[in-house]
Amino acid sequence: MGTTTTVRTGATIAATLYTLVLLVLGLYPSQFRYLFAYIPAAVGYSVIVFDKWAWRWPVVHRFTGRPRVDGTWRVMLSPSPASDIPEGGNRGPITTYMTIEQTFWSLHATLRTMESTSRSDNAAISSPENSGTAEIGFLYTNAPRVEHQQRSPRHEGACRISVTGLTPRAATGHYYTSRFTAGDMDFMLLNRSTGYGTFAEVQTDDPLHTAG
Repeated sequence: MGTTTTVRTGATIAATLYTLVLLVLGLYPSQFRYLFAYIPAAVGYSVIVFDKWAWRWPVVHRFTGRPRVDGTWRVMLSPSPASDIPEGGNRGPITTYMTIEQTFWSLHATLRTMESTSRSDNAAISSPENSGTAEIGFLYTNAPRVEHQQRSPRHEGACRISVTGLTPRAATGHYYTSRFTAGDMDFMLLNRSTGYGTFAEVQTDDPLHTAG
């Protein structure tokens, strides 16, 4: 469980317990003189609603300055010619899919290829500068399928992505891995779904694949 999820869960429990205590003591919100006693609970719930949902609402989103990048993206990886790719490895371009789960204060990314799955261990997003461009950084761990582990062992990596605007639908980036590989990344938003479980499942919803 991430830090943000832990804080959000704690805030929910605290606000709920506080409300229950007030009700047990007979301090009902329908009585105006007790209404202000519920302000701490209301603030707690409001923070949770904002983090998970409200920051995306069009009017609110305009003022947050936080790009919305949640959803599933088609990502084309183009390894650098200098990358240390073992014999039999894919030298690209490689079609992959990245699913990003996002709240206002948290990000989690899962990148899927036909051979492996990478999950973010740490992620951060900067607010857009005057240019309207924001930077997203991920540290991740890659776990190949068993059939590929002899050639492509488990490894770590990092990527940095540049997005422009509050609701970007395309982006660029680059990645590095502990296997001494690096390359460029080109993103295209497929949809806002984050419920995919496998590479093949996402591929069936990719117009580029179905058109082929």
